[in-house]
Amino acid sequence: MLRSGLVALVLILPLPAFAADATAPVREIMAAATSNWVDFDAASEEPPAYVDYFSEDALKRLYSRDFVARYRQAAKYPAYEDDGSPFAYDPIIGGQDGCALKDLTIGEAVAGDGQTQVTVTFDNTYCFEENRDAGWKPVTLVFSLIEEDGRPVIDDIDRENTEGGGSLKAEMQEITAAGMEGREQEVMPDDGAE
Repeated sequence: MLRSGLVALVLILPLPAFAADATAPVREIMAAATSNWVDFDAASEEPPAYVDYFSEDALKRLYSRDFVARYRQAAKYPAYEDDGSPFAYDPIIGGQDGCALKDLTIGEAVAGDGQTQVTVTFDNTYCFEENRDAGWKPVTLVFSLIEEDGRPVIDDIDRENTEGGGSLKAEMQEITAAGMEGREQEVMPDDGAE
C-alpha cells in the first residue's frame, strides 16, 4: 500500500513542477512587450532597444519546434520588404499603435490535455480612452505551452480580442499559404492565352 502510494506520488510530482515553470517563457515575452511599449519622453530620452519576440535566441529557447517551423515558413513572406517579420503589426499587443502596458496580469499555469495554459491580460489603449468602445475589455492572451527537451515552451498564443485574433500559429499558416499562392502567380503570369 505504501509502495503504490509512493509510486503515485512520484508520477504526480513532475506535472506540478512543469506547471510552476510554465510561466517563465510567458513572463519573458511579456517583459519584452512591456519594454517595447514603454512610455518615454522623445525630447529627452532615447527609446529602449526593441526586443524581438522571435529573435534566433528566443526561437531556440521559448517556442516549440512546430511553432518555430511555422514562423520560419511565414517569415519567408515578410509584411514589409525591409523587415523579416511576417507580421504587419505587433502580434503580442495586437496592433500597430498602443500605450505602455498597464494592469498586466499573468495568471497561474493550468495544466490539462497535454498542454499548460497561461492567461495574460493587460490594457494598452487607456491613452485612447475617449475613443474606446463602450464594450471595451482588456487584451486577453492565452499562451499554450508544452514540454520539449524537459522544459516548457510556447506552442501557440491565442489572441482572443486583438487585431489578428485567434491562434498565432494559424495566422502564420495563413501567411505562408497566401505567400505561396502569390509566388505561384508571379511565376505563372496570366497572359490571357488558353
